[in-house]
Amino acid sequence: MKKNWIKNKQKILTVIGSAVLLILFFICFIVFVPVNPSSHDTIVYAVKKGSSDSQIANDLQKLGLIRSGYFFRFYAILSFQHSILKAGQYNLSPKDSIYQIARKMAQGQVIKDEVVILEGWTLKGISNYLESKGVCGKDEFITLAQNDYSGDFSFLSDKPKKLSLEGYLFPDTYQISDDETCQDVLTLMLANFDKKLTPDIRAAIKKQKKSIFDIVTMASMIEKEVRTIDDKKIVSGILWKRIAIGMPLQLDCTINYITNGNSPSVSIKNTKIDSPYNTYVYPGLPKGPISSPGMSSINAAIYPKKTNYWYWLSDGVTHFSETLEQHNSAKATYLGT
Repeated sequence: MKKNWIKNKQKILTVIGSAVLLILFFICFIVFVPVNPSSHDTIVYAVKKGSSDSQIANDLQKLGLIRSGYFFRFYAILSFQHSILKAGQYNLSPKDSIYQIARKMAQGQVIKDEVVILEGWTLKGISNYLESKGVCGKDEFITLAQNDYSGDFSFLSDKPKKLSLEGYLFPDTYQISDDETCQDVLTLMLANFDKKLTPDIRAAIKKQKKSIFDIVTMASMIEKEVRTIDDKKIVSGILWKRIAIGMPLQLDCTINYITNGNSPSVSIKNTKIDSPYNTYVYPGLPKGPISSPGMSSINAAIYPKKTNYWYWLSDGVTHFSETLEQHNSAKATYLGT
């Protein structure tokens, strides 16, 4: 009888112990495992002054950033952080766990700066700007941009692996918080590009039997050449026509990319530089993108406008010509050359 009682007691203790372990495992899973560890999405969430931990918890659950608002409150109280969650704007993601989000808010890791990446900037220009803002060292950023991220972002799969991320760092306004690393900032830009390339855009590129790399390279030149969407579409049509017949693109912007210059009219000497980016020497697209294009240039590269034009020049306004003779006449009229 006593043996049976001992056995039953052991069984009960085993069941209780197993139940406790399961509960602890479940709590740890909810608190320390993110909703989506592979997510590249970022949400700017504002904690208002006077917000309670329950209000914050409910908001985070509604935004899909955590699985349970109840467990956020439970952890915040248990870790004595519920009373020190600081007001401000935070960069949060489904890849952040309850533990990480609570720590961010308790430490006040609010968005520290607004970073504005302009259309047409090069990788070098972006890295210099980030360093000037105190966000990231330029050398570190350029080094990271040499790495292969095609395993994380499918739109990079057709980019030659030896090339950097030139052209793929999407120009936009970014909110950067104190705890974000150089790698985080770069990933943020790539994730933004990934969102911009909608399924319809990718399908259109595939239908034309072009690669995303081709489109980004074309768009990066269009971005440097003209400003308005109508001009961009016309120039896109001209450039694709030139490629089709094997005519060199002859773009000064590609020479400026080689020389790190910014001249609207490059020297004859520089047009003879032996470089795979020199569109005066080599027909077709250059080796790779020469700047970060915006969506208007990307759309222009995908949807060119068919015209009879073959040439253009700009004096603040873009002037198009159908023949070389007309183009030379326009140069004499508008540029005095």
